[in-house]
Order: sequence, then C-alpha cells, then structure tokens
Amino acid sequence: MALLFRLLLLLLLSFSYSASAVAESSDALILLQKIKPALQGSALPENLQLSSWSASSSLCLWRGLLWSHSDESPLPCSLPSVRSNLSLLLDRSLQLVSLKLPAAALAGSLPRELAAFSSLGSLILSINSLTGPVPLELPNSPSLYELDLAGNLLTGSLPPSIWNLCNHLVSLRLHGNAFSGAVPDPATPNSSCDNLLVLDLGGNLLAGEFPAFFGGFRSLKELDLGSNRFSGSIPESLSELSHLQTLNLSFNNFSGTLPESLVTKFALSAFEGNSPGFCAKCSPDTGGLSAGAIAGIVIGSMAGAVVLASTTIGWVQGRKRRRGRAVEEEMDVEEDENGNGDGKLVAFEGGEHLTLDDVLNATGQVVEKTNYGTVYKAKLADGGNIALRLLREGTSKDLASCSAVIRQLGRARHENLVPLRAFYHGKRGEKLLIYDYLPIRTLHDVLHETRAGRAPLNWARRHKIALGVSRGLAYLHAGTETPITHGNVRSKNVFVDDFFVSRLAEFGLDRVMIPSVADEMVAAAKAEGYKAPELQRMKKCSSRTDVYAFGILLLEILIGKKPGKGARPGEWVDLPALVKVAVLEETTMEVFDPELLKGMRSLAEEGVVQALKLAMGCCAPVASARPDMTEAVRILEENRPRNRSALYSPADTASEIGTPF
Repeated sequence: MALLFRLLLLLLLSFSYSASAVAESSDALILLQKIKPALQGSALPENLQLSSWSASSSLCLWRGLLWSHSDESPLPCSLPSVRSNLSLLLDRSLQLVSLKLPAAALAGSLPRELAAFSSLGSLILSINSLTGPVPLELPNSPSLYELDLAGNLLTGSLPPSIWNLCNHLVSLRLHGNAFSGAVPDPATPNSSCDNLLVLDLGGNLLAGEFPAFFGGFRSLKELDLGSNRFSGSIPESLSELSHLQTLNLSFNNFSGTLPESLVTKFALSAFEGNSPGFCAKCSPDTGGLSAGAIAGIVIGSMAGAVVLASTTIGWVQGRKRRRGRAVEEEMDVEEDENGNGDGKLVAFEGGEHLTLDDVLNATGQVVEKTNYGTVYKAKLADGGNIALRLLREGTSKDLASCSAVIRQLGRARHENLVPLRAFYHGKRGEKLLIYDYLPIRTLHDVLHETRAGRAPLNWARRHKIALGVSRGLAYLHAGTETPITHGNVRSKNVFVDDFFVSRLAEFGLDRVMIPSVADEMVAAAKAEGYKAPELQRMKKCSSRTDVYAFGILLLEILIGKKPGKGARPGEWVDLPALVKVAVLEETTMEVFDPELLKGMRSLAEEGVVQALKLAMGCCAPVASARPDMTEAVRILEENRPRNRSALYSPADTASEIGTPF
C-alpha cells in the first residue's frame, strides 16, 4: 500500500497542471509544482531551503512555511502522527498561512501562483536574488497583510493593483530593488489603507512626484522613500499623519518648501540630498550632526592651525610631576589619600615600561582631530613614540561609569587589534588613552590615495587585509570573556603595514562616551556610509551592526570606491546598490576595482565571487539575516586566493608578523 501511495504521488507530481487544475489543487501541490521551481530558478545545485519541500517528507518539515486547517486551527506538527503523515500533501482543506524565506539564497522569480493561496497572510522573501517584476496577480491575494520583498533584484514598475491589498495590508517593504517609474494611483479614489503601518519603497529607481494619496494613509508609522528619483514638492497632508514616527525622503530631487512641522519632528538627515533650498536648515556638509558637533569641528579646525608640530601638550603644563610608576592591574576610581598629585597612570600588558613622567613630559604632534578628542603622536624622552588620544572635556563619562570598560579594553589582545597600553586620568577629569604609535597608513589611504610608487593592490593583498579585519572583529565579538562591540568600523580605523597585516583601532570607544557624543559617532558613520539601517542610537550598537559596517568595508575593498557622501553636493555612493545594479545588468565584472582583477583568470577560483556574496550578506537590511564574524572568517579562510605569491613584490621579503598565508 505504501509503495502504491508513493507511485500515486509521483504520477501527480509529473503531471503538468493547467490554470484550472492549479485552482483545484491542494496548497502543498501548488507549492511543489509551481512555487518551488520558480523560486529555485536555474541555479544549481538545488537550494538548501527549498530541498525540504519534497513529497517524501512531511509538510511539518518543509522550511519557511506555516499551515492551518480550513477552520483556522494550526496544523499540530507536535503530534508524531501528523509529522509522519505524507497524505497531507493532497489535503485540500490544509491551507498555507505564512511563507517566510528571508536570506535563503533564492535565485528565481516571483510566480503568479502565489495569488492562489486564499489564506496566505505573510509573504517574506527579503534579501534574496529574485529577479523580474511583481506579478499582476499577486496583489489580488485575498488575505495578504504582510509583504516583504526588500533586498532583491526585482524590476519593472509597481503594478497598479498593489493597492488592492489596502483592505488588509499592514506592512509593505520593497526596499532595495530596482523598481522604476511612478508610483501608481489606487484604482479606488480616496483609498486610505486604514491598517497600513509600514510603507518602505526606499532604495529603488522610482520617479515622478510625491504620491499625494499617501497623505490619506492615516495609520502610517513608517514611510521610507529615500534614495529614489522623486521630484516636486511635499504636500502639507504629509504633516497631518499624526502617527508617523519614521520618515525618510533623503537623496531624491524634491524641491519647493518643506512643511515646517516635518522639520521640527524629524531629523534633518531625513531630508538631505535633495534640491537646493528644499530644506533650508539642512546643511549639505554636516550629515545631520548636532550644532554642538559642528561647533566642535569648527573650533577644532581653528585650533589645529595654531598647534605646532612639536609642542608640549598644553593641558599638562604647569602641573607638578610625580616621579615613579603607577602600574595597576585594576582601576582605582578613588582619589589618592593625600588628595594631590597629577593623577593616575594605569598600565596594561605591554605598557608596564611607561611612567607618569614619560606621558606628561612627552611632546606631541597632532595626528587627527575628531568631535570627541585629539590624537597626538607623542615622542618619549628615550626617543620612542606612542599615540595619545586626549578625550575632549565633557565628551566622556565619569571615571566610575567607564572604569570597567577601560579595564576590558586594556585586556583585549589580538594580532589584528591596536592594543590599549595604558590609561591616564587626571584630578580634573582629564582622560588619556595610550596606544602603540603605528607609522603606517590607514586602509582608507591605501585604497584611495594615488601617490606614485604605491604598491599595487592585487586581490591577494586585499584578501589578507579583509581577513585580518574579520579576525579582529571575531575576537572582539566572541574571543573575550565579555563581548566587545567595535562601534566604529570604517576604513579610516584600519591600519595596514607594509606586509598588508591589518589592525583595527578605536574599538569600544563609544562605551566611554556620554550618549549624545556616542550618537554623533552614529551620524558620522551614516555620512560615511557604514551605518546599519536599524542603528539610530549608539546604545543599540551590537555585533550585527558591526557586521553591517564590515560588509560595507569589504565592498570598499572589492570595488575601490568610498561609500557614503560623494565629492559633489547631494552625491551618495551606495555600494550595495551598485552591486545589485551590476548583477541585474549582468555587468558584475565592471563593479570590481580594475587593479584587483589584474592577472586573474577566474573570479570564482580566486574567491572573489565568494567575498562579494559575503559582503552583500553582511549588508543585509535585516540584522538577523547577517552572518556573524566567526562565519565571515570561515568563508574568507576557505576561499583564499590561489596566487599567494602575489602578496609580495620582488623587493619585498616575507613578513615575520603573523600572516594568514
């Protein structure tokens, strides 16, 4: 009997159904015969997630799906008899209620048969490589309330029938595709989409004027139209959406006068990158930084013109010098019993040789100025150099609040990190972080400078840099007793030596800063293109936001372009979008830095394709879909370049520093 049943299933599966036959099939058979082949596409081998959709396995084991009976009671998959029941495949009373396969490496297209599921309420296929248009039939789904197709390669115009979903639609996310044309008006005038809370059309190629009917979506809480080609003015009706909490109109061609109520309610970054005069209060050069940050930058620039190359660090002048050494394994946040002295120097591993006199008497040369402090190259009396980061007054937490963080950062040791050697805190609250001074360039300089005689950046060298960064981040996230988030991953915070060994700097500094200053670091990360979509406040920084920034960094290494704000006003370089367009137009080879491709025979064999896929996975809009850094290290290690001799030019010698090769 069992054999006969299996033969019956095989006959059913081999039969080519007409449209009427599909309508009469069970939901499971439609999935198996129509949906699975369409989502799989021509990609080989068979998709791992879709391979679970099989006539030889129970519906309870099919990944990404939820089922219910016609009376809306869920399929009881916890019962052994249900889990082993293969006949459910033919049960027409069993209905599909949810299909969720985000970041599942789908490479096909959206089938029109998705509209055949009468009870399908949630369809989430985000962060895949689906191509083609949205089927005209899909918006006619009678129960669909959640549609998320963000982060694919979908094209064409939005079907006018999309607003047929208005009666039950709660969330519509189409971010990061290649949809073009104008947003179609709803067929029914004054359609209000009363249940719609989230509408995300950002990161596409949509054009035309602002869709005026959006002003009637009274329940809307989130609206994203950023990074499109919209033009014209913004209607006053938008400011009447009282429930609106998140708005993004940035990087379009909007003009006219922006309603004042919107300017006061939302961050200025929501309106930047549009026509001049659209937002009079939006400075094109500040990236949404606060007035305090702008003032700090201006004052810092003026001060930098006054500081000489070899001047004594001004904040220590006139103080008494304490002789001797203060080496401690633990921070002492209390004042000295005698109540005087110049403060306390706490040394960590590798900094035991430093004395308080060494630090306070060092002469400094300004290397970098930020809104939260100044970095000096400090020359010691014995001729050695150290790097001093003086935190600007009022930017950092009090000593009692940050001492545990300083201890943790002082213990972090890895070959791909710039170690914290010592910490000084003065009687008046001064704070100095003391590092090794590295007389080498940053990754930003290595990638983007054009000086004569620069060593060519072939793939082997770039891979070694990327692998080093990934290892350093993996150590911070999983190699310490208490995980550390970097919080400021960018090419300017990666040092690269002559042997292409990379070292991460500035890890964990956000945890030392007061919240307002830490949030300015988020604004700077946004302006430079490294900010994860979900990161609005630095206190929400996590390993997943670090992974996103690493993905942008890896794309920067592969493409050779600076992310974020371009050289021209309003210009924005979206590296993930560049890759998506290149894949869509089948010009992927053109997206890579030409210098990377020199002498390369096969991108796949050299691991370049795998690195690009990893970078795009790290840049997934949904945080939970991103790999962790341990997985990123594994992928890079398993896909090393074949020609490792290209790491060195004929004049180079092999590095004695730990190298992954």
